[in-house]
Amino acid sequence: MLVAATAAPVKPKAKVAPAKLAATILLAGALAVAGCKSKPPKELPPEPGAPATSTDTGQMGAAVPGSQADFVQVMAGSDTIYFNLDQYDVDAQDQAALARQAQWLARYPAKRATIEGHADERGTREYNLALGERRANAAKNYLISLGVDPSRLSTISYGKERPIALGSDEQSWAQNRRAVTVTID
Repeated sequence: MLVAATAAPVKPKAKVAPAKLAATILLAGALAVAGCKSKPPKELPPEPGAPATSTDTGQMGAAVPGSQADFVQVMAGSDTIYFNLDQYDVDAQDQAALARQAQWLARYPAKRATIEGHADERGTREYNLALGERRANAAKNYLISLGVDPSRLSTISYGKERPIALGSDEQSWAQNRRAVTVTID
């Protein structure tokens, strides 16, 4: 004998007003965020201007010989050469700076360097990238002519993307038309 099963009547779902739904979601989100408690960091970052504690410095903040910090310290500004508007020729002052760089690189034959080419803000992005590349290559070629092994040198152009001076005047533009040597390894 078969017994017929009777199904319970299905109740229609209650409609929730969109405003109530939005308020409920907002309230749930606020409660979730309020429940998150931020924890203080275990160690605070150094104060601005605090002495560096990188691997480039040794005891008493002295630069480790052969490090980028040593290069910058010994070069005393000669790690950067500057160019005239739309130019990439290496003048006598630049030659002296590059000669100092070549001497430092000769002391550390395992050290490699990247020469970064930069331009001022005038001109298109493409033009300035090409000009920055010509400036970096001019510095690289001069270092090679002084005896630096070409396999130790690479170039990159940033064009106008990494200005050192943010003004839109001749003084700022002159600071941004440059090639900077950065040691690596």
